[in-house]
Amino acid sequence: MSTLTVSPIVAAAGGSFLVETRTPAEVFTPEDLNEEQRQIAGTAAQFAREEILPAAAAIEAKEPGVMAGLMRKAAELGFASVDIPEEYGGVGMDKTTSTLITDHLSVLASFSTAFGAHIGIATLPLVWYGTEEQKQRYLPKLASGEWIGAYGLSEASSGSDAMNIRTRATLSADGATYTLNGEKMWLTNCGIAGLYTVFAKIDGEKFSAFLIERDTAGLTVGAEEHKLGIHGSSTCPLVLDGCRIPAGNLLGEAGKGHHIAFNVLNVGRFKLGVACIGGARHALAQMIRYAKERTAFGKPIAEFGLIQRKISASATQLYAAESMAYRTVGMIDAALGQLTPAQAQSPRETQKRIEEYAVECSILKVYGSEMLSLVADELVAAMGGYGYVEEYPAERYYRDARINRIFEGTNEINRLIITGWLMKRAMSGQLPLLGAIKKLMDEVMQPPSFDAGADAGELLAREAEVLAAAKKIALFAAGVASQRFMTGLQDQQEVMADLADIFMQVYGLESALLRARKLAQAGRNSAEVGAAMTGLLADETMGLAELAARRVLAACAEGDLLRTQLAILRRLARITPADAVGLSRAVAQECVRRERYPL
Repeated sequence: MSTLTVSPIVAAAGGSFLVETRTPAEVFTPEDLNEEQRQIAGTAAQFAREEILPAAAAIEAKEPGVMAGLMRKAAELGFASVDIPEEYGGVGMDKTTSTLITDHLSVLASFSTAFGAHIGIATLPLVWYGTEEQKQRYLPKLASGEWIGAYGLSEASSGSDAMNIRTRATLSADGATYTLNGEKMWLTNCGIAGLYTVFAKIDGEKFSAFLIERDTAGLTVGAEEHKLGIHGSSTCPLVLDGCRIPAGNLLGEAGKGHHIAFNVLNVGRFKLGVACIGGARHALAQMIRYAKERTAFGKPIAEFGLIQRKISASATQLYAAESMAYRTVGMIDAALGQLTPAQAQSPRETQKRIEEYAVECSILKVYGSEMLSLVADELVAAMGGYGYVEEYPAERYYRDARINRIFEGTNEINRLIITGWLMKRAMSGQLPLLGAIKKLMDEVMQPPSFDAGADAGELLAREAEVLAAAKKIALFAAGVASQRFMTGLQDQQEVMADLADIFMQVYGLESALLRARKLAQAGRNSAEVGAAMTGLLADETMGLAELAARRVLAACAEGDLLRTQLAILRRLARITPADAVGLSRAVAQECVRRERYPL
């Protein structure tokens, strides 16, 4: 098993970024990869370049056997088995390596969707909850790509409301078989899968998971859906009509299927965010290439300021997402590294360590999917009329990007999860958030005093000052909302979503800042562009955080109280803006010089 080579990485508590301060040495960044991991990333990138992209037209046309064939080729290189233990045909590597593979294979959304579903939500439930017999029977086939996996949770009447499924399972009188009846919707890989993980309620009550093989009588794969995007991935309904399976194909415990459904989605959300990073990196390269080649008024459009702004905005948000992703997986691997040898053999212990970072996974899913949508939109804009024509790739990027804000729980649902998870942890005492809020509330109610903020001689001092202010705004807004609504906060979805946006901006800026400082401390050539992107991100963070906080305050108070709170917010948000024009030009020019994302 590969292990991280950077020992100071801290397995910080999930959500602690709001109340704790980290040093650059304590967080993992892409620059910390060991040689083995770099080689695997290079192999994945080569596979994407030489196998996936040349087959793009055939994949999008759903030519028979093309997608399944590529999945098997990826499996032959070990890409499909990285999270499967060696005793079941896998290679059982660290989560950073698994992240790298997803990142560098994600150059075509149809393929990354199919691959991500197979290695994630279709395989991990077996790894974590399967019996020994189930693992021996199915995992080697999934690891080799002999069988493709699919995951059936959603139904026509229950998407985000997953517990409201209607599919029923009935145990036979002799306890030997279950009979399933119902219909599942939106199953990725449904048309090419050999094994389905399907959720149903035993006797209409006990929410449970079942393993169903493709050739099982009573299982019917419906017609392919004609989707807005990801045309090359198979999406079909699954009809279960008197589908009888052995009782031994119950996955996990009867009535405990919600643990499987929700825990595996944490990894699914994280991996989806990572896939968005890979896709955005490829789309940004397309934008830069076109901007260098396209001329107007006698020079390449890459020299125009507003085109440079599109390039720099895309690169900056990509930098933030990438920094968050590798910081998060670094914490996950650090947490897994603390397991005893006996614990390391327990899939449940592994799952618990990953679950610790549920809020970071949801943040990455939302931020990453919205970042990719921005990059795709800017690609279309940079290409003008050509970007709107199917002959060019921008059109496909634009359509494909939209599904990521729906997959793995909509971004609206994930925003509620982010705030709800943090507040629940605060109320239970698992996260010292309430104490930090009280301290901040006491502080802001005092007359304003001069605060020099970060040390002027400190590296990226202005950005550190913005981060400190953004954290205070997050705590202040959360404190006001908690005092106003108390336990009823969960019913205030708009407020919950605005708080989530502030929390996301804090995690993104802090991850970017720590990485930029780490680059500078190591004397890397990319340190300057990292600092420039962090500077751009700081101003964006403060603007978005202040706007969201204004909405929260206005929903919680009125009259003199609201005016007082807004005055406090203005004090907290009082920062010196950067030269965004100069920073944007610097970032864009470095992207153009390298003809790609600059890190």
